[in-house]
Amino acid sequence: MEDKALKLEGEELERAALLFSALGNKLRLKVILLLASTDRPLHIKAVSKRLGVSYPTIYRHIAVLRRAGLVKVYEVGRSRVVALTKPEALEKVLSTSRELKT
Repeated sequence: MEDKALKLEGEELERAALLFSALGNKLRLKVILLLASTDRPLHIKAVSKRLGVSYPTIYRHIAVLRRAGLVKVYEVGRSRVVALTKPEALEKVLSTSRELKT
C-alpha cells in the first residue's frame, strides 16, 4: 500500500505555517472576506472604516496577510490599497473549512 501522508518540509512547511497562522485570527478573516466581496482593491482606510477598527490595527493585520502571500498592498497616489493575491485559491481554503465543519 502506498503511503499517502502529506509531507511538508523546509520552506514549504514554513509557508504553510505562515498561511495558517495568518488565517487563525478573526479580524484577519474579516479583512479577507471583505476583500473577497468586491472585485476591486480597497483603500486600507475604507477597510478600517467598514470593519470599525483603527487604521494602525488594520494595517498591522494586513501586514501579516501580506507576509503570508494572501494580499498585495500598493500605492495609488498618496493612498495605499489592498487586494487579494489569488481569490480562487482562497475560495478553496474557505470551502475546505466548510467541509471540515462537523
